[in-house]
Amino acid sequence: MTGHLAIFLPSVSGGGAERVMVILANRFAEQGFKVDLVLAQAEGAYLSQVSAMVNIVDLGVPRVLQSIPKLARYLRSSRPDAMLSALAHANVAAIIARRLSGIKVRLVVSERANLSVSASNAGTLRAKFMKRFVAMAYPFADHVITVSKGVEQDLVTGLGLSSQKVSTVYNPVVDQELLEKSQLPVEDDWFKRDQAVPVVLGVGRLSPQKDFTTLLKAFSRVREERPVRLVILGEGPLHSELEKLATELGVQGDVRLAGFKDNPFPYMRHCSVFVLSSAWEGLPGALIQAMACGAPVVSTDCPDGPAEILEKGRWGSLVPIGDVGAMAEAINSALAASDQPDVSRRAMDFTVDQAVANYLDILLPGHGDGHPESLNNYNLGR
Repeated sequence: MTGHLAIFLPSVSGGGAERVMVILANRFAEQGFKVDLVLAQAEGAYLSQVSAMVNIVDLGVPRVLQSIPKLARYLRSSRPDAMLSALAHANVAAIIARRLSGIKVRLVVSERANLSVSASNAGTLRAKFMKRFVAMAYPFADHVITVSKGVEQDLVTGLGLSSQKVSTVYNPVVDQELLEKSQLPVEDDWFKRDQAVPVVLGVGRLSPQKDFTTLLKAFSRVREERPVRLVILGEGPLHSELEKLATELGVQGDVRLAGFKDNPFPYMRHCSVFVLSSAWEGLPGALIQAMACGAPVVSTDCPDGPAEILEKGRWGSLVPIGDVGAMAEAINSALAASDQPDVSRRAMDFTVDQAVANYLDILLPGHGDGHPESLNNYNLGR
């Protein structure tokens, strides 16, 4: 295949959206496209994972707003066939830059969060106004890709976007590399096979959105009934607050805030149950990753994604947001269950190949082949 694609991001820091865009950039390049990864600032944990076949364009500015003139100049000089952007503030900047450039490049923006829920939970004035900016800007994009049907519905009903301009494409989450990485040793003695104490696992940024406070409280109740440990992978502003809460609950000896891990997948493969405690999401990749690794799962029924992923509870328990008792009960049930659904099978609906084909169909209609790699090519099992 031939063609020139650009992907615009603020950076490639360690977030889920950045990881997805790097995966897409690498796969587009592997399929023969010329790919520019255009970054407001070329920094972040995923920079080393960008393929040598992908051209990194560093606009060299610390803020996305400041990148608009340089992004417009890039579009005029490079003239890609299509540009994809992700994260709401970057999407708005891309729309403005495209207009300033005067170039008719096809622009597709990716929305990864339920903006109505995000706005209602926002702690800053800037975040509260983002929904308004998005509502004004997104109609000027050629198409909007959402990561779940719930996010799609929010854009149509909450922001008034035309349903003809919005499509859901599930994130490229599962590939053979993920499954191979999950087979590597776990860098934590709590996960050793001869360790009899079960481990509950949470993964995500230590922020209000992920609501690890509820997970900690639920864990403390489970611990009252059985020996159990909790490991949370991730970094963020609530680290000290969560450590303090663990101490107040008297469970600090059985809780590890283990920080960000480049490879969280062995933890997922060897944990006793994975818990997503979020107050809101777009499409939680960590939940899908854990399922691909075969982990029994418990999740809040938050907007949006978990109910779609778990098919309303078919593949794991869904509990109300912030409900400590319900979460503790679901964790206990998962730990006690002798028979678990084969969650890895459901995870195969979120393969990288499927997502790449769908993205290409929207970016360059007719280029996606629509034939994702067969499930037989993926090595399943826990």
